[in-house]
Amino acid sequence: MKKYQPLRLGKNFFSILLDKKAATVITALALLTLLLLLTSAGIGDVMLNPLQVFMTLLGYGEEMDLLVVQSFRMPRILIALLAGICLAISGGILQGLIRNPLASPDIIGITGGASIAVVGFFALFSDQNHSLTISIHFLPVAAFAGATLIGFIVYFLSWKKGASSFRLVLIGIGMSMLAQSVTTFLMIQGPIYRASEANVWITGSVYGANWEQVRILAPVTMVLVLISFVSARGINIQELGDEIAKGVGSSVQRNRFLLLLLSTALTGSAVAFAGGIGFVGLIAPHIARRLVGSSFGALLPVSALIGGLLIMLADLIGRTLFAPLEIPAGVFTAAIGAPYFIYLLYKTRNS
Repeated sequence: MKKYQPLRLGKNFFSILLDKKAATVITALALLTLLLLLTSAGIGDVMLNPLQVFMTLLGYGEEMDLLVVQSFRMPRILIALLAGICLAISGGILQGLIRNPLASPDIIGITGGASIAVVGFFALFSDQNHSLTISIHFLPVAAFAGATLIGFIVYFLSWKKGASSFRLVLIGIGMSMLAQSVTTFLMIQGPIYRASEANVWITGSVYGANWEQVRILAPVTMVLVLISFVSARGINIQELGDEIAKGVGSSVQRNRFLLLLLSTALTGSAVAFAGGIGFVGLIAPHIARRLVGSSFGALLPVSALIGGLLIMLADLIGRTLFAPLEIPAGVFTAAIGAPYFIYLLYKTRNS
């Protein structure tokens, strides 16, 4: 049985080789994502089965069911899904770009940079009543700027006849700690309740998500994900090393710059609305790599689905298992990710 299936559009217009195993895995994960979305939307004080949720989303549910599912639960579920997709793809790109399994947006400080920008955004553009004086549509721009700035600082500080992956991770961890300190300083400048809200947000939570945020994040995510999938070939070439990449005609430095920019844009978009949810960008690509191998044409979409599943599941556990308390989703991703990070450090200690 052939591993790849050729697909062609027109005579010479477009053709790809479809990995049958990857297609099967992606289909299974997509169905699992849909099932978890419907299940999560039905669990809470008002219990609905997945079929009832599906009919409610089509507009055939009772008035109370429509209110609960569409107004209260679905926005936070969709924000969790979109944030997971962004963080997972960002982590996959960074691991391919840096050629280091320890790379992820939170570990090398990119998430921290976005957090500084977002907390600073609320501090600078809030009036005495703590209402925003400018449109929230500028929030992703601020997060992207913060993530990009930290990303390039880490990259340039690690440069010494090339960006050593070991130096990059060490400097990234240091910048992450610095970003955390700056964020804490900005938090304590405001009222105590605002600091408490910011602390929950930094841990990573989709509590309070609304449809306005979904309408902003969804198109941004779709555009960035599409660009990421188109860039998959460039990431594959980057993994071969600079000399081989140059030998096959790749503009290494330009592509590296664009991929880093893409990674920071994905991270900034997720952090702007879901907070600093950690370790998803580390875990999801590793799970995907075990399922479909290291080719980024399959790795990125599988990572995206796994990332969305992880945050949706973490949010579901956080809002139901300890009810009436709301536990931020980032607490559960960190509980899984921190031991896994230690395991990776141990595994690569002699690399």
